[in-house]
Amino acid sequence: MTEELQSTIVITGATSAIGSALAVAYARPGVRLVLHGRNQEQLAEVAQRAAALGAQVETLSFDLRDFASLRDELARLPGIDLLILNAGINTSTGPNGEAEPWDQVEALLDVNLKSAMVAVHAVYPAMRARGRGQIALISSLAAYFGLPVTPAYSASKAGLKAYGEALRGWLLPYGIKVNVIMPGYVKSAMCDEMPGPKPFLWTPQRAASVIKAGLQANRARISFPFPLNLGTWFLAVLPAGLSTRIVRWMGYGHE
Repeated sequence: MTEELQSTIVITGATSAIGSALAVAYARPGVRLVLHGRNQEQLAEVAQRAAALGAQVETLSFDLRDFASLRDELARLPGIDLLILNAGINTSTGPNGEAEPWDQVEALLDVNLKSAMVAVHAVYPAMRARGRGQIALISSLAAYFGLPVTPAYSASKAGLKAYGEALRGWLLPYGIKVNVIMPGYVKSAMCDEMPGPKPFLWTPQRAASVIKAGLQANRARISFPFPLNLGTWFLAVLPAGLSTRIVRWMGYGHE
Protein backbone atom coordinates (compact mmCIF):
# COMPACT_ATOMS: atom_id res chain seq x y z
CA MET A 1 0.00 0.00 0.00
CA THR A 2 1.41 3.37 -0.97
CA GLU A 3 1.17 6.43 1.20
CA GLU A 4 -1.34 7.97 -1.23
CA LEU A 5 -3.81 5.15 -0.58
CA GLN A 6 -3.61 5.62 3.18
CA SER A 7 -6.35 8.24 3.32
CA THR A 8 -7.90 7.09 6.61
CA ILE A 9 -5.41 6.57 9.43
CA VAL A 10 -6.34 5.64 12.99
CA ILE A 11 -3.82 6.10 15.81
CA THR A 12 -4.44 4.96 19.36
CA GLY A 13 -2.40 6.58 22.11
CA ALA A 14 -2.17 9.72 20.00
CA THR A 15 -1.34 11.87 23.02
CA SER A 16 1.85 9.93 23.75
CA ALA A 17 5.23 11.04 22.47
CA ILE A 18 5.37 8.62 19.53
CA GLY A 19 1.62 8.83 18.89
CA SER A 20 1.54 12.61 18.62
CA ALA A 21 4.68 12.64 16.47
CA LEU A 22 3.08 10.09 14.13
CA ALA A 23 -0.09 12.17 13.91
CA VAL A 24 1.93 15.17 12.80
CA ALA A 25 4.05 13.06 10.43
CA TYR A 26 0.97 11.75 8.63
CA ALA A 27 -1.03 14.97 8.65
CA ARG A 28 -1.53 16.46 5.20
CA PRO A 29 -4.41 17.46 2.91
CA GLY A 30 -6.44 14.47 1.78
CA VAL A 31 -5.80 12.46 4.93
CA ARG A 32 -8.43 11.67 7.50
CA LEU A 33 -6.83 11.18 10.90
CA VAL A 34 -8.78 9.51 13.70
CA LEU A 35 -6.84 10.11 16.90
CA HIS A 36 -7.53 8.37 20.18
CA GLY A 37 -6.28 9.54 23.57
CA ARG A 38 -7.45 9.68 27.16
CA ASN A 39 -6.10 13.16 27.97
CA GLN A 40 -8.64 15.35 26.19
CA GLU A 41 -6.63 18.56 26.55
CA GLN A 42 -3.51 17.02 25.03
CA LEU A 43 -5.61 15.28 22.39
CA ALA A 44 -7.12 18.61 21.33
CA GLU A 45 -3.62 20.10 21.00
CA VAL A 46 -2.42 17.22 18.81
CA ALA A 47 -5.57 17.43 16.70
CA GLN A 48 -5.07 21.15 16.23
CA ARG A 49 -1.48 20.67 15.05
CA ALA A 50 -2.55 17.97 12.60
CA ALA A 51 -5.46 20.04 11.28
CA ALA A 52 -3.13 23.00 10.74
CA LEU A 53 -1.17 20.77 8.35
CA GLY A 54 -4.29 20.14 6.29
CA ALA A 55 -5.58 16.84 7.67
CA GLN A 56 -9.21 16.15 8.44
CA VAL A 57 -9.11 15.21 12.12
CA GLU A 58 -11.53 13.32 14.32
CA THR A 59 -10.83 12.54 17.98
CA LEU A 60 -11.91 9.69 20.24
CA SER A 61 -11.48 9.64 24.00
CA PHE A 62 -12.57 6.59 25.94
CA ASP A 63 -10.97 3.93 28.10
CA LEU A 64 -9.45 1.25 25.85
CA ARG A 65 -10.36 -1.28 28.53
CA ASP A 66 -13.96 -0.70 27.45
CA PHE A 67 -13.66 -3.30 24.73
CA ALA A 68 -17.26 -2.95 23.58
CA SER A 69 -16.78 0.76 22.85
CA LEU A 70 -13.47 0.03 21.13
CA ARG A 71 -15.10 -2.52 18.82
CA ASP A 72 -18.04 -0.24 18.08
CA GLU A 73 -15.94 2.85 17.34
CA LEU A 74 -13.60 1.03 14.99
CA ALA A 75 -16.36 -0.91 13.26
CA ARG A 76 -18.23 2.30 12.42
CA LEU A 77 -15.22 3.84 10.67
CA PRO A 78 -15.42 3.04 6.95
CA GLY A 79 -12.33 2.23 4.96
CA ILE A 80 -9.52 2.27 7.53
CA ASP A 81 -6.32 2.12 5.50
CA LEU A 82 -3.81 2.20 8.34
CA LEU A 83 -4.42 1.33 11.99
CA ILE A 84 -1.54 2.16 14.33
CA LEU A 85 -2.01 0.48 17.70
CA ASN A 86 0.26 2.66 19.78
CA ALA A 87 -1.51 2.99 23.15
CA GLY A 88 0.44 1.65 26.07
CA ILE A 89 1.10 2.06 29.78
CA ASN A 90 3.85 0.84 32.08
CA THR A 91 4.43 -0.35 35.61
CA SER A 92 7.52 -1.57 37.38
CA THR A 93 8.79 -3.40 40.41
CA GLY A 94 9.40 -1.33 43.54
CA PRO A 95 12.75 0.18 44.60
CA ASN A 96 13.25 -2.64 47.09
CA GLY A 97 12.10 -5.37 44.73
CA GLU A 98 8.40 -5.14 45.58
CA ALA A 99 6.04 -6.84 43.12
CA GLU A 100 4.21 -4.73 40.57
CA PRO A 101 0.76 -3.77 41.94
CA TRP A 102 -1.65 -6.35 40.56
CA ASP A 103 -4.32 -3.82 39.58
CA GLN A 104 -1.70 -2.03 37.49
CA VAL A 105 -0.63 -5.30 35.88
CA GLU A 106 -4.22 -6.09 34.89
CA ALA A 107 -4.72 -2.61 33.44
CA LEU A 108 -1.43 -2.84 31.56
CA LEU A 109 -2.31 -6.16 29.94
CA ASP A 110 -5.74 -4.85 28.97
CA VAL A 111 -4.37 -1.71 27.35
CA ASN A 112 -1.08 -2.92 25.89
CA LEU A 113 -2.13 -6.32 24.61
CA LYS A 114 -5.82 -7.16 24.81
CA SER A 115 -7.09 -3.86 23.38
CA ALA A 116 -4.81 -4.35 20.36
CA MET A 117 -6.28 -7.81 19.79
CA VAL A 118 -9.81 -6.46 20.13
CA ALA A 119 -8.99 -3.72 17.61
CA VAL A 120 -7.65 -6.22 15.08
CA HIS A 121 -10.83 -8.29 15.31
CA ALA A 122 -12.90 -5.12 14.89
CA VAL A 123 -11.21 -3.95 11.67
CA TYR A 124 -10.45 -7.33 10.11
CA PRO A 125 -13.84 -7.99 8.42
CA ALA A 126 -13.89 -4.67 6.55
CA MET A 127 -10.23 -4.87 5.56
CA ARG A 128 -10.68 -8.41 4.25
CA ALA A 129 -13.79 -7.40 2.32
CA ARG A 130 -11.86 -4.54 0.68
CA GLY A 131 -8.81 -6.70 0.06
CA ARG A 132 -6.43 -4.19 1.60
CA GLY A 133 -5.43 -2.49 4.81
CA GLN A 134 -2.45 -2.16 7.12
CA ILE A 135 -2.11 -2.78 10.85
CA ALA A 136 0.90 -1.60 12.86
CA LEU A 137 1.50 -2.82 16.40
CA ILE A 138 3.87 -0.85 18.63
CA SER A 139 5.87 -3.43 20.56
CA SER A 140 9.30 -2.71 22.10
CA LEU A 141 12.87 -3.95 22.09
CA ALA A 142 11.99 -5.23 25.56
CA ALA A 143 10.09 -7.96 23.71
CA TYR A 144 13.38 -9.69 22.88
CA PHE A 145 14.37 -10.27 26.51
CA GLY A 146 12.32 -9.20 29.51
CA LEU A 147 13.78 -6.57 31.82
CA PRO A 148 13.74 -7.50 35.53
CA VAL A 149 12.37 -4.09 36.53
CA THR A 150 9.41 -4.18 34.10
CA PRO A 151 8.25 -7.80 33.82
CA ALA A 152 4.59 -7.10 32.97
CA TYR A 153 5.48 -4.45 30.39
CA SER A 154 8.04 -6.78 28.82
CA ALA A 155 5.47 -9.59 28.71
CA SER A 156 2.87 -7.40 27.02
CA LYS A 157 5.32 -6.24 24.38
CA ALA A 158 6.57 -9.79 23.75
CA GLY A 159 2.93 -10.79 23.31
CA LEU A 160 2.38 -8.00 20.79
CA LYS A 161 5.50 -9.03 18.88
CA ALA A 162 4.41 -12.66 18.62
CA TYR A 163 0.82 -11.69 17.83
CA GLY A 164 1.86 -9.29 15.09
CA GLU A 165 4.23 -11.79 13.51
CA ALA A 166 1.46 -14.40 13.48
CA LEU A 167 -1.03 -11.90 12.06
CA ARG A 168 1.31 -11.04 9.20
CA GLY A 169 1.27 -14.65 8.03
CA TRP A 170 -2.45 -15.09 8.62
CA LEU A 171 -3.61 -11.89 6.90
CA LEU A 172 -1.14 -11.76 4.01
CA PRO A 173 -3.37 -13.77 1.61
CA TYR A 174 -6.18 -11.27 2.17
CA GLY A 175 -4.18 -8.20 1.18
CA ILE A 176 -3.75 -6.96 4.77
CA LYS A 177 -0.27 -5.87 5.77
CA VAL A 178 0.89 -6.22 9.36
CA ASN A 179 3.99 -4.62 10.84
CA VAL A 180 5.60 -4.96 14.26
CA ILE A 181 7.37 -1.84 15.52
CA MET A 182 10.03 -2.31 18.20
CA PRO A 183 11.38 1.02 19.47
CA GLY A 184 14.14 1.40 21.98
CA TYR A 185 14.08 4.37 24.33
CA VAL A 186 12.12 7.35 23.00
CA LYS A 187 11.95 10.53 25.05
CA SER A 188 8.61 10.72 26.85
CA ALA A 189 7.11 11.03 30.31
CA MET A 190 6.62 7.25 30.43
CA CYS A 191 10.21 6.68 29.38
CA ASP A 192 11.44 9.09 32.06
CA GLU A 193 9.54 7.13 34.71
CA MET A 194 10.99 3.78 33.70
CA PRO A 195 13.76 2.59 36.02
CA GLY A 196 17.22 1.81 34.70
CA PRO A 197 19.53 3.43 32.13
CA LYS A 198 18.20 4.64 28.78
CA PRO A 199 20.94 4.27 26.17
CA PHE A 200 20.60 5.61 22.62
CA LEU A 201 17.61 7.81 23.53
CA TRP A 202 15.73 9.08 20.44
CA THR A 203 13.37 12.00 19.97
CA PRO A 204 9.74 11.15 19.14
CA GLN A 205 10.10 12.93 15.79
CA ARG A 206 13.04 10.75 14.78
CA ALA A 207 11.16 7.62 15.81
CA ALA A 208 8.05 8.69 13.88
CA SER A 209 10.09 9.30 10.73
CA VAL A 210 11.65 5.82 10.87
CA ILE A 211 8.29 4.20 11.63
CA LYS A 212 6.54 5.97 8.76
CA ALA A 213 9.27 4.98 6.29
CA GLY A 214 9.20 1.38 7.53
CA LEU A 215 5.42 1.17 7.16
CA GLN A 216 5.57 2.56 3.65
CA ALA A 217 8.14 -0.12 2.80
CA ASN A 218 5.97 -2.74 4.55
CA ARG A 219 8.86 -3.97 6.66
CA ALA A 220 7.77 -6.90 8.81
CA ARG A 221 9.75 -5.63 11.78
CA ILE A 222 10.69 -1.98 12.32
CA SER A 223 13.22 -1.97 15.17
CA PHE A 224 15.56 0.79 16.28
CA PRO A 225 18.07 2.15 17.14
CA PHE A 226 20.52 -0.28 15.56
CA PRO A 227 23.02 -0.69 18.45
CA LEU A 228 20.31 -1.37 21.01
CA ASN A 229 18.38 -3.53 18.57
CA LEU A 230 21.45 -5.69 18.00
CA GLY A 231 22.19 -5.88 21.72
CA THR A 232 18.68 -6.90 22.73
CA TRP A 233 18.52 -9.44 19.91
CA PHE A 234 21.70 -11.02 21.27
CA LEU A 235 20.10 -11.18 24.72
CA ALA A 236 17.37 -13.32 23.18
CA VAL A 237 19.78 -15.80 21.60
CA LEU A 238 22.38 -16.02 24.36
CA PRO A 239 21.88 -18.51 27.21
CA ALA A 240 19.19 -17.04 29.46
CA GLY A 241 21.37 -17.17 32.57
CA LEU A 242 24.07 -15.12 30.86
CA SER A 243 21.56 -12.60 29.52
CA THR A 244 20.09 -12.17 33.00
CA ARG A 245 23.55 -11.38 34.38
CA ILE A 246 24.17 -8.90 31.55
CA VAL A 247 20.97 -6.92 32.12
CA ARG A 248 21.60 -6.78 35.86
CA TRP A 249 25.18 -5.65 35.22
CA MET A 250 23.77 -2.89 32.99
CA GLY A 251 21.63 -1.62 35.87
CA TYR A 252 18.23 -3.21 35.16
CA GLY A 253 17.66 -4.80 38.52
CA HIS A 254 17.66 -4.36 42.28
CA GLU A 255 20.54 -5.12 44.58
